[in-house]
Amino acid sequence: MRRKSIKISKDLLTLALVAGLYTVLAFLLYRGSLSRQASNMLIPVSVYVVMAVSLNLVVGLLGELSLGHAGFMSVGLFSGCLVSIALAERLPDPVRIPLSMIVGGLVAAVFGFVVGLPALRLRGDYLAIVTLACCEIIKSMITNLKLTGGARGLNIGPAYRDARALLPYAVVLVLLTILVMMNLKKSKQGRAIMAIRDNRIAAESVGINVTYYKLAVFILAAFFAGAAGTLYGHCFANVKATSFDYNLSIEILVIVVLGGMGSIGGSVFAAILLRVLPEMLRGFQNARMLIYAVVLILVMLATGNPTLKAFFDRFRPARLKKKLSEAILARKAKADPPQEGGAA
Repeated sequence: MRRKSIKISKDLLTLALVAGLYTVLAFLLYRGSLSRQASNMLIPVSVYVVMAVSLNLVVGLLGELSLGHAGFMSVGLFSGCLVSIALAERLPDPVRIPLSMIVGGLVAAVFGFVVGLPALRLRGDYLAIVTLACCEIIKSMITNLKLTGGARGLNIGPAYRDARALLPYAVVLVLLTILVMMNLKKSKQGRAIMAIRDNRIAAESVGINVTYYKLAVFILAAFFAGAAGTLYGHCFANVKATSFDYNLSIEILVIVVLGGMGSIGGSVFAAILLRVLPEMLRGFQNARMLIYAVVLILVMLATGNPTLKAFFDRFRPARLKKKLSEAILARKAKADPPQEGGAA
């Protein structure tokens, strides 16, 4: 019980920190004190936070490896933006943009159901390969449709807005995604999902519907990815489906892994850092990649990545001293073997 309360307090602290950060950024943005570069990064960073937290539902909470998150994002982006363009002259922005985000999320959820129903029968590398192939198929379909602009991309046109107009929707979407993840982890359904992750056979033996819960998590993650994609599309005047290939899915997966499986705060922190850091290092052309690699290692250490922590535990002074003393004793025992027998 004590450990559970600590986890809940960490998630609430993450939510409070995110809300406080957005409050400060909104104050600076609407006051005009925020630089143009920082203003342009607010919505993309928020979208990456939503993508990382939603993918963490599948990878961290469910324990399944999915590489098709960029496909659901692109489906939501193009469907939601088409609705937004069609309603640009009929509805005001406070109604049109949330409505288009909901439509984009629902369409992505439908694609999540279609892809997840057969794909989630697989596990491990096979599931990753199938979801990656589905992502590429979705990208090719959108590229070859005239409705979405084809290879030239979709011209958002009147739906294009700046950070000041889109920030409220980004804040609501980020906080809603974190709240859903928090409540799901603490709920009965969340415990069932984590039971499937830990031991699928044991979960089935106690009556847990594995297919239902796996599909529900997949659909929920696809919904948030689609809503984030619609918001992301409003940042640009023209969007092409080729931008949402497997590289984007792998980038989101890297953020989840660096932040820690199942960790909400880790996903938020890693998403912000890995999106802001490349822009901050533009002035260090020679040492840019070296600094980036060092920061990635520090992120994994700070978020408690178990693999890296186990690696660095080998080089702790106390452990090295213990190994050294054991080696010295073993060498002495080998040099002075015990004599057999005794004096008569």
